[in-house]
This record gives sequence, C-alpha cells and structure tokens, in this order.
Amino acid sequence: MEDILIISNYYPPEKGAAANRIEQLAKKLYLNNYKVSILCPLANYPKGALFPEYKGKFSITENRENIIIKRLWIYPSVSKNIAVRIFSVLSFAVSLFFYLLFKKTPHKVVIQSPPLLLSFISVLVLKLKNKKIILNISDLWPLAAIELKVLQEGSFSHKFSLFLERFIYKKSDLILGQSNEIITHVHTIVPDKKCYLYQNFPDHNNDECKFEISENQTIKLFYAGLLGIAQGVLELCEKINIQNLNLELHLFGDGADKAQIERFIELNPNRKIFFHGMLDRESLHKKLQTFDIAIVPLKTRIYGSVPSKIYEYSALGFPILYFGGGEGEVIVTENNLGWVAIVENYIDLNEKLIEISKVSKGDLEQMKQSVFNQAKKAFNLDQQIQKLIAENVF
Repeated sequence: MEDILIISNYYPPEKGAAANRIEQLAKKLYLNNYKVSILCPLANYPKGALFPEYKGKFSITENRENIIIKRLWIYPSVSKNIAVRIFSVLSFAVSLFFYLLFKKTPHKVVIQSPPLLLSFISVLVLKLKNKKIILNISDLWPLAAIELKVLQEGSFSHKFSLFLERFIYKKSDLILGQSNEIITHVHTIVPDKKCYLYQNFPDHNNDECKFEISENQTIKLFYAGLLGIAQGVLELCEKINIQNLNLELHLFGDGADKAQIERFIELNPNRKIFFHGMLDRESLHKKLQTFDIAIVPLKTRIYGSVPSKIYEYSALGFPILYFGGGEGEVIVTENNLGWVAIVENYIDLNEKLIEISKVSKGDLEQMKQSVFNQAKKAFNLDQQIQKLIAENVF
C-alpha cells in the first residue's frame, strides 16, 4: 500500500462539511489501496472547546476505521476577541510546524485549504523536504473574507493573506478545486498549474429513498449545518414569511449565531421556526426522514463557493431550495434539484416559498425520487476518486 498524508484543520468526531469531506477522501483512498494518515488538531470544532476525550492531552494517535489520525495540541477558541482567535490559530500552527519539520512523513501529502496560515506552513516545510504537495481548495481566501466583509480590502491582513495565497498556489505540485470557479481563480495567479475538479460528493451507501410521507402534514423545510456568518441563517429567520403558509422551518446545527437564533425563536413563537440543536450525522439523517425540502442559504454570493449541502441532501433525495448564487445555482438548475432564489433577494425567496407551499405531498414524493435518482447518477464519489487516481493525482 502506498502511503499518503492528509493535513486538515477538521476531522471527525468534529461535525460539519469540512470534517466530513476529509473523512470521505481518507476512506476512499484507503479503499483504493492507500495507507492513509491524518494530521489535525485535537477535536474542538464548532464549539471552540476540546471534546471531553481530548482534554488534558498534548497529542494523541488514533486508529479510526483503518485511518491513522495524529492529533496535535491546539488552544481552541471561537472568541470574538481577535487576539484570542489569532493565538488559537498560531497554537496549532506551531504544533504543525515542528511536527512536519522533525517527523517522518509520506512522500505524497494532501493539504486542505483554508485556513491559509496552516496551508502556508505545511507547504513551506514540505517543499523543503521535497514532498509531492496536493493542495485541496474548498474556499477562496482571502477573496471570500472580503465578500463577507470580515476583512478590509487593502488592509495589512488582506495583503498578508494574498501573499500566503500566492505562495501556496505556486509551491504546490498540483491543485484540487471544489468548483470550476476556484480553478479559474487559481489560473489567474498560476496559469500553468495543474488543476483538477474535486467536488464534495457524499457517500451515503443508500440504494433507495427512505421517507415517511403524510399527505395532510405541513411541508417541512430544514437547514442543517454551521450557524455562522457565511450562512446567514439568523437573517433568514428574520426575513422569511411563512406564518400564513403551509410551511415550517426546522434548524439543526451549531456555531457563532446559535444563541441569537435561539433568542429570536424564543421571542417570535408564531414564526413557525424550530431549533433542534446539533445531531450526529446518522441521527440527523434518521430524523430527516419525516422532512421534505432542504434550504441551502448563503449570506452573500461567495465566488468559488459551492455548499456541500447541495450534494449531501440531494443524494438523500431532498429537493433543494438554493439561496446562495454562483456555481451552486448552475448545479441545482442543470440537475433539476429544486428551486433557486436570487441571492440576498428576500422578496424572491418569499415568492419561492409561496410556490413551494402549494405543492402537494404526492408531487413532493415524485420530486424526491427524481432528485435521488439524478444525484445518484451525477454525484458519484467512487467514480470521481478513481478518475483522479487514474490521472496520477494521488
């Protein structure tokens, strides 16, 4: 078996798209005869506190389903204090730097980006050690930070981030992009770099739709995922009008906006919005069998970003109500996965909700089966991995 290392800021038992994406990649490489190891921080996401099983540990090595995971020390935090957040990032950066510098690592290394600083440190050390560097880009930073208004264009932080971005693109041997827009952007900086599309397809191992449908029940929309700045779920709760429609909105997840969302729901009990907290993936999927439509929002159009929830929930057979703009719109429309509302346009979104509220449960059942069949055909993770292996990416 050929050795390969994956460096990531997230890995299960942490929740969310980033952790799931890396775990799926690791498992598929293992099944294709690679000996896979993971380098990541002690599990702490999304709460910014070490999971109970990792408290008091400086580092730990685990074996999860034949994947070797080395977890390094981090000072975890989701504090809004910028100094504390920087210290948290630097704590893992220092751990990562010394580990890569002094420990033996495989020749082939996949580096997840962002975070940019961790990608930079990994690329810097591994380039010195003459490793094959495969950069896996899921979001474009600092561009996304500018679009989300968490970074000021032209500031020192912006210029420093641009330096990190250019460095990791130039020094990587090849690049995987989660969207065509990411690859286009990379080629504006390094025109001759070998780039490959690697979309965040799920692997549910299900051969049929499993739903519990009752004709007389209210249509249940749901959002499941991170409750942060980019997703704009708090604003979604504030601006959608479903009180007089045959609709409910159910929320699952955790993140920075959780407390404000819970408070809004508490103060507005008639808005027909319900919060269920954070569930593990298996429990969530079982719970969702009584639900109908997945809503996938972004606060603003983020160039390069394609929310993995499009693939995740269409592969379970859920029609998608997409409200994020960009390449995601194309994927939903071309694959007939559901509805698209104009990003940031709540008038259009509420019009789509009126349209959805009039759909019968019988029509929804047919739509679910159609979405499931299309996703199974179009979003095949095994075929994608095998194609990349055949092209000598890994």
